[in-house]
Amino acid sequence: MTTVNTVKPAQGAKAQAAAQSAAREMNFASKSVPRHLARGAIGVGLIVGSIALVPVVGPAALLAAPLALVAFRGCPTCWMVGLAQTVSRGRLERQCVDGVCTLTTAHPAAKAANEPTAGISVPAASR
Repeated sequence: MTTVNTVKPAQGAKAQAAAQSAAREMNFASKSVPRHLARGAIGVGLIVGSIALVPVVGPAALLAAPLALVAFRGCPTCWMVGLAQTVSRGRLERQCVDGVCTLTTAHPAAKAANEPTAGISVPAASR
């Protein structure tokens, strides 16, 4: 998938800086896939447990549901976006040239040399 954003040249530097700072803020990835899956299992367990325990404990069991939002780092959708970011980390590269940004496959040489790649971001149209 290739995402292309066009920006007028006069606004290029400002728009590129704003897009990069927004990309850093929209990072839901974990350090590893197993850690991310563990957070998801904890979140689902808390939601299911809070609903299942309502007949036994009463409405107080629903107090566990907000803890699931902490495990998910927001909502279940945020967790799914983070899973995609965690899996694709290091495999995709964002390149911006003259105000036009594209999402491409990372170069194997850059991965082998442990060079940092561009941050993973969500296209502006899907926010």
